[in-house]
Amino acid sequence: MQYDTGEVKSMSIDKVREYFKQWSRDKDVMEFAESSATVELAAKAVGVIPARIAKTLSFRDNGGCILIVTAGDRKIDNSKFKKFFQTKARMLSPEEVLLFTGYAIGGVCPFAIENPEVKVYCDISMKRFETVFPACGSSNSAIELTCEEL
Repeated sequence: MQYDTGEVKSMSIDKVREYFKQWSRDKDVMEFAESSATVELAAKAVGVIPARIAKTLSFRDNGGCILIVTAGDRKIDNSKFKKFFQTKARMLSPEEVLLFTGYAIGGVCPFAIENPEVKVYCDISMKRFETVFPACGSSNSAIELTCEEL
């Protein structure tokens, strides 16, 4: 199925809001007039340092997908990734990200993913903050969560 960008964005953020209703947090999803598609843009939109943005990175995993949520100032260490996952760190293409997660690049988040082939991991780099800000399914959204909530 193909969608235009606006349709995917609207459907994705709505799906995340619906997901957060189970904790009465749907109204906490922030939607910005400007883009928050990169760590720097998200930090500016939210008003925090870039490290507090919880970025979600997408990797291949033997026919599936691994999502790693990490602090905005961190990079994936390829040797640690390979040791932990027993596979080389290879990022998904934008089309594959959308196919696996239902979210377009810039709005990928670990919430409301229905695909059982997607495994989600949170990096300890975020634990140095009381709260972090992951995207909520669109390139102009976020929510403030503790690491425990995430």
